[in-house]
Amino acid sequence: MKALLIEDEMLAARHLVSVLNEVGNIEVIDILDSIKSSVAWFENHPLPDLVFMDIHIADGSAFKIFDHVNITCPIIFTTAYDEYAIKAFKVNSIDYLLKPITKESVEKAIVKLKTLSATNNIKSDIQQLIDSLKQEKSYKTHFLVSVKGDKMIPLLACDIAYIYIDSGIVIAKAFDGKSCNLDFTLDELAGKLNPNDFFRANRQFIISKNSIQEVDFWFNNRLSINLKVAIPEKILISRTRVTEFREWFDGK
Repeated sequence: MKALLIEDEMLAARHLVSVLNEVGNIEVIDILDSIKSSVAWFENHPLPDLVFMDIHIADGSAFKIFDHVNITCPIIFTTAYDEYAIKAFKVNSIDYLLKPITKESVEKAIVKLKTLSATNNIKSDIQQLIDSLKQEKSYKTHFLVSVKGDKMIPLLACDIAYIYIDSGIVIAKAFDGKSCNLDFTLDELAGKLNPNDFFRANRQFIISKNSIQEVDFWFNNRLSINLKVAIPEKILISRTRVTEFREWFDGK
């Protein structure tokens, strides 16, 4: 069985390859880390026997891949945490793997997919899943964050200028200059915040549309994002994601 991996975290990809080697009879033919590279791959290669697809990858939701190419082979989705996706998987009988992925979970998923394939339900179930996840869903509008002492205070999503990670700690910076720690990873927040308002600029930053003051052209066709509030380091948009950033900002 030939499998394609779509995963932007190299450690997670290596772990999954190791697990698949333990399972046996699965050959990983390529590892892709973005929407753009995945679309290009499917446009130029025959479909694999199986795809392992992380829901949140470097340049956005992996479900955007389906807007560009038609994938009819079996897919096993992977996620660190996504409440809405997990509900959809259960409803539509499509399997998912919750990280950290184990040999046993892969084996069970493959057995389930083979059963679905044998009854010719796999294509329709995948499409139902994609359609359900594309429907508008509820996003977090506020957080309860801890402050010094024994208090917790509300933080409105609309008050957040940007979120960044520093030494493993995820920090939200408000427009008023105040900072607070969030008990989520950036991957989790990318799925919880409204994508019309927030953009995953890179591995370190999620930025609010309302916080952008100006955009500069940078070396190697990248963009440098200047915000209305102070930032701990320069925020750069890679060359491969410039179009996506512009479409996000323009509301396309």
